[in-house]
Amino acid sequence: MSRKPLITALAFGSATLAGGASLDFDPAQYSEKTATVNGETITYRAYENIPYVANPVDAAHQTINIYIPAAYYNGGSINGYTAATAPIYLPNQIGGYMPASAGVPGASGFGPKKEGADAMQTALAKGYIVASPGARGRISADGKAPAAIIDLKAAVRYLKHNDANMAGDAGKIISNGTSAGGALSILLGASSNAPDYDAALKTLGAAEAPDDIYAVSAYCPISILDHADSAYEWEFHGVNDYEKIDARQVDYHVERQLQKGTLSAAEQQTSADLKAQFPAYLNSLNLKNTDGTPLTLDADGNGSFRDAIAAYLGKSAETALKNGQTTVAQLAADHPWLTLDGDRVTTVDFAAYAKTIGRQKTPPAFDALDLSSGENQLFGSASEDKRHFTAYSQAHSSVAGAGMADDATIKQMNPLHYISDKTAPQHWRIRVGTADSDTSHAIAVILASKLANSGKTVDLAMPWQVPHSGDYDLDELFAWMDNVVKNSQP
Repeated sequence: MSRKPLITALAFGSATLAGGASLDFDPAQYSEKTATVNGETITYRAYENIPYVANPVDAAHQTINIYIPAAYYNGGSINGYTAATAPIYLPNQIGGYMPASAGVPGASGFGPKKEGADAMQTALAKGYIVASPGARGRISADGKAPAAIIDLKAAVRYLKHNDANMAGDAGKIISNGTSAGGALSILLGASSNAPDYDAALKTLGAAEAPDDIYAVSAYCPISILDHADSAYEWEFHGVNDYEKIDARQVDYHVERQLQKGTLSAAEQQTSADLKAQFPAYLNSLNLKNTDGTPLTLDADGNGSFRDAIAAYLGKSAETALKNGQTTVAQLAADHPWLTLDGDRVTTVDFAAYAKTIGRQKTPPAFDALDLSSGENQLFGSASEDKRHFTAYSQAHSSVAGAGMADDATIKQMNPLHYISDKTAPQHWRIRVGTADSDTSHAIAVILASKLANSGKTVDLAMPWQVPHSGDYDLDELFAWMDNVVKNSQP
């Protein structure tokens, strides 16, 4: 790509639908701001509240904030990047599939505010352009699935359309998200340029540009929703005590309170029913391990796929020992699901592990029989706020006349339908902690295996004792991002 090292107000062609907002980036409309990262001050230009579609239906959320290090306007370089080569970091702020505003450095991110610089400030200090899009969410009639992924695609198209007129390389967009945002980060990469979304993008007046991205980072993705119930019960069946999230706490960005309880006899039967579904589904995916051996389960839920997850858990414990996060004595005392030979894990008791971390959701975990889950609202429609999205919950619904989401919408929310060797970016990083029980650990391993089997480079790890959260390892995240940008071919 041929780019000018000094970014100025350039002339560009207009991209505006009749009666719609302009989709042309205006380099003159900014304010100058600073951030302190590791004791040093970074100055950057803030371009905020930019509509990324010509015909928004939710003007409050269908915007993007773009932040560019000021050094790029005087020919400077940061971390080896210049105005022409800087990658674009694309963090979404979506939690619980709720509406999300465009992110702001120092005021965004997952969970309670942490000490020190956040991910967006860190990205700027490391020379990245930061572009954080807002998106519609499930509580509004126009925010039902697949609205959020449509919005993220439109934001990518805006950046691609304006590539020649703003700092940064839109061929090097790296997405990031946590929980539902992690799932959408995965889906954004997996469904790159998929035609299933084109009609909705055209209606919104998205830029006529591609929506593929370069790499994907995802923390604890709440993904593969139409099979997440059976995956959850495969992992947690037999764990009847739970600490469940208060249903009123609908956004995963808040610090959540848990309510204790015990599964009823009917819920235990539902758990057994759903667990029984999972092996056949898993086997239908025809996944393989890194050594080429099939990842399968028998009718009881045992097999090489279960062993693969156990291996990730064992590796996490060994890494924690190596890094001084724990000791052999502490592991023996607090984690009876591990058997060790010195500092090496020899056995992982997966059932005991599930009991130790605990159940956090009652069955079905996502497609609730009484339509009470956030995902039921996600799969609603303009005329029906909440709907089922699995055959099991539809058949066993406790709500008279409950509707079922259409097949096309369900497909558009599942990344497995789009991953192949010919589509999706090459580089993937997925993290889900060993203390996370918001969804089954099977989901991350399915995603990673499908990607790897399609020829993608996947960095999957289960950080020791990390709960449902994101952006907790920024040094490692940006080291990975630098590596895939600087040392890999597009």
